[in-house]
Amino acid sequence: MDIFQSIIIAIVEGLTEFLPVSSTGHMIIAEKLLGVTSDEFTKAFTVIIQFGAILSVIWLYWKRFFRLKSVPEGVTGIKAFLTRYDFYLKLFIAFIPAAIFGFLFSDLIDSMLESVTVVAVMLVIGGILMLYVDKWFNKTDGETVMSEKSAFKIGLYQCIAMIPGVSRSMATIVGGMQQGFSRKQAAEFSFFLAVPTMFAATAYKLLKLIIEPETRTLLLDNLTVLIIGNAVAFFVAILAIKFFIDFLTKHGFKAFGYYRIIVGAAIIIMTLCGVELQIS
Repeated sequence: MDIFQSIIIAIVEGLTEFLPVSSTGHMIIAEKLLGVTSDEFTKAFTVIIQFGAILSVIWLYWKRFFRLKSVPEGVTGIKAFLTRYDFYLKLFIAFIPAAIFGFLFSDLIDSMLESVTVVAVMLVIGGILMLYVDKWFNKTDGETVMSEKSAFKIGLYQCIAMIPGVSRSMATIVGGMQQGFSRKQAAEFSFFLAVPTMFAATAYKLLKLIIEPETRTLLLDNLTVLIIGNAVAFFVAILAIKFFIDFLTKHGFKAFGYYRIIVGAAIIIMTLCGVELQIS
C-alpha cells in the first residue's frame, strides 16, 4: 500500500465511519478498486485507520467526553465514585461484549474482511432494515436516562457489526433507539462508544503486528502510510460527524437504507456477471 492509496482509503473511512453504511465494507471495496494487495498489514490497516476517525469524536465532544458528573451533597465512598464516573462506567459496560467477541473470533473476522460478497449481502440486509427503523423506533426528541442494562444491550448490538458490511454505527444507533433514545442521543452515544472500542481494536492489531518479527518489519515499512492515513481520516471524520447529526435529526435513516441497497445490489450483480471482486 502506498501513500496515495492510504489517503483515498482514509477519506473513505472518515466519510463513512459514523454513517450507518459500513466503513469497513466501503474500505474493502476501495482497496479492491485501488488494487491493494491483501497481507497482514492491509488487514490491520482496515482496523487501525478507524482509530484516526474516532479521535474526531474526542475533538468535537471533548467537553462532554471528559466531564465528570457532579456528586450530590452527602454522597460519599463507592457511591460517590460511581456517580462521578457514571458516563465512563456506561461506556465500559457497553464495550465489554465487543471486547469478548472480538478476542474470541478475531481470526474469523479477519477472514471475512477478505470477502466483498459478505459486505454486499450485509449492505442490502442492513439497508432494508434502515427503511423501517424510523417506524419501529420513532422517538424524535428529548433524552432518556441510560441505565447499565441499556448500555450492555447496546454493546450486544455492537457485536453484530463485526460482520463486515453491517456497520458499527448502524448497529449501535439502532440498539440505542430500541432502548428508547432519540436518534440524536443514540447517535452520540454510538460516537462515544467508538472510542474505547476502536482504541482496543487498534491496540490489539498493533500488538499482533509487533509480536511477530516478519509483521513487525511490515509495520515499520508502512509506518508513514499508517500515520498519514489516520491523520486524513481524523480531519474528514470531523466534517462527516457534523453532517450526519444534522441530517439524521431532520431526515432519519431512509436515505442511508436506499444507498446501502443500491451499492450492495450493484456489487452482487457484478459478482453474478462474473466480475472478480475478491481481494487477492
